[in-house]
Amino acid sequence: MNVAELHVAIVQANLLWEDINGNISRLSDMIDNIKGTPHIIILPEMFTTGFSMNASQLAEEPNGKTYRWMVEISKFKGFALCGSFMVCEGGRFYNRFHFVTPGGNLFIYDKRHLFSYANEHTVFTPGEHRLVFEYLGWRIMPQICYDVRFPVWFRNRGDYDLLINVASFPETRRDIWRTLLKARAIENQCFVAAANRAGDDELGLHYAGDSMLINAVGEPVAEILPSAEGIVQSIFIKDELAELRKQFPVLLDADEFKVEGEY
Repeated sequence: MNVAELHVAIVQANLLWEDINGNISRLSDMIDNIKGTPHIIILPEMFTTGFSMNASQLAEEPNGKTYRWMVEISKFKGFALCGSFMVCEGGRFYNRFHFVTPGGNLFIYDKRHLFSYANEHTVFTPGEHRLVFEYLGWRIMPQICYDVRFPVWFRNRGDYDLLINVASFPETRRDIWRTLLKARAIENQCFVAAANRAGDDELGLHYAGDSMLINAVGEPVAEILPSAEGIVQSIFIKDELAELRKQFPVLLDADEFKVEGEY
């Protein structure tokens, strides 16, 4: 089934520190309160633990508790569910984005650009592959938090319509977060759905959230009040995107290039 109008909802939550069961419970309650019937629901980065480096204690097997919860919720509710959490596979740890569909399909992306400022690169293994997948006729590219600073890896070659970013972006860099998201929408002529967490973590960081849904000219069409928990949702219309690209075809003038690690 293809849809011309894609209903997207973002859950902006104050995540509990390193509490997988507690976060799953709270997120389940928030999902239950979403109005309407969205096609996709987006959760923040490391939505079961907060942005912790304690992977040796918290990382799950690929088919572990959190993945099974996502499958159950998606199948029961009838929407795709996505976000990132820690995974241990082959003796390595990954900050892995999961996109689970009601039909049981799974698309995964491992965070490419690890946040060395917080020593993420000493714990997790970076992703090697750029990912674009299709859902309901929409071509989707996922990225995780810090990835938003590195546009080359995510440059649109005319191969995607929606960029999803799941994040733990602190309030101290709030303006940077908002600016980069708008820039990615403009330069790639794509819709952007960005899910950030809210609240405080055990490291003393405060997160304003600023989760947003952005159109292809960089304008937020829906956003949530800073620092608050809640849901933000809107509808992206494919014909609007097609018309913009037809009337102002900047992607046709983009440079050809290849990045190491692509396939």
